[in-house]
Amino acid sequence: MAQITLSNLAHSYISHPSKDSHFALKEMNHVWQDGGAYALLGASGCGKTTLLNVISGLIRPSQGRVLFGDQDVTHAPTAARNIAQVFQFPVVYDTMTVRENLAFPLRNRGMDAAYIAARVEQIAQMIGMEATLNRKARGLTADAKQKISLGRGMVREDVNAILFDEPLTVIDPHMKWELRTQLKQLHRQFGHTMIYVTHDQTEALTFADKVVVMHEGRVVQMGTPQELFETPEHTFVGYFIGSPGMNLMEAEVEGNVAHVAGTRIALAGTYAPMQGRVQIGIRPEFVTLTDGRTGGVPVQIRRIEDVGRHRILRADFAGGEISAILPEEAELAAGMTHLHFAPAQISVFENDWRQNPLGSFIGKAA
Repeated sequence: MAQITLSNLAHSYISHPSKDSHFALKEMNHVWQDGGAYALLGASGCGKTTLLNVISGLIRPSQGRVLFGDQDVTHAPTAARNIAQVFQFPVVYDTMTVRENLAFPLRNRGMDAAYIAARVEQIAQMIGMEATLNRKARGLTADAKQKISLGRGMVREDVNAILFDEPLTVIDPHMKWELRTQLKQLHRQFGHTMIYVTHDQTEALTFADKVVVMHEGRVVQMGTPQELFETPEHTFVGYFIGSPGMNLMEAEVEGNVAHVAGTRIALAGTYAPMQGRVQIGIRPEFVTLTDGRTGGVPVQIRRIEDVGRHRILRADFAGGEISAILPEEAELAAGMTHLHFAPAQISVFENDWRQNPLGSFIGKAA
């Protein structure tokens, strides 16, 4: 196992990049702790797989260094990095049995036969394939083959890191949940450094101790699921995390008041003057429906969606849609045409980056 350090790292697929937009990965400096469980999360094309391939050695970065512990592996081939990889689509040996596929990485390293047998049984139980250990991989379904790939990636205990590139794409939904749970258990038991690439926030938030959110080739925040929800450092994190995501509105901020479409909204702190594009954000969980007698912003309610445990109100405000999450028992009386924002839960952004009120010592997430 190893701590992974990315130092002044950037990558471009263009031979002579001359501007920021030429880089698939913008310059970054990050430390991934030894034994951590990380998820690389972002929309398609944001650079997740490119970053994973740089860490694995499949891509040599245009600039910067990759260190495993104190060892510089920037120019080391994948085989020299002592990692295991599981790709989006299954890679198995069709002519081998499930048992032989799982045992292959251990036999290849000359491990003791008794250890191999015990370890293969353990992994087969974890992926739910004890009954098919003696079957040839040929003819198995795509999700069964992917489970073999997962098992083969996790069978070694001596790796520096295990890298997963959207490994559950072909797995059925019920098995996805089960395998994510088992991956968490494996991590707790053996403490491997794990990096899991996904565009699915549910997968990321349920698997990882820390989620690394990427947007347009840049890591915009690394934090716990709670930190991403409560204090998004970038508007993309606010919008992308949560269902529905954070409500974002163009605003002017003066001290402890935001002005949105002619409406005054109280803030919990006082902010310094801002020169760039200013937005405020509030998660739907902290928006309540009122009759307006105690304040709030006037809205035009469009629809209410009942999703079981709660209802989602969709309304028009300030030229865009705003959402509120209402408990099942919430009153929906005539005349309730205003929404109230909890001041302590309002985030302020300038040029997409979070701003903290004066006197606050909260810094950006590492």
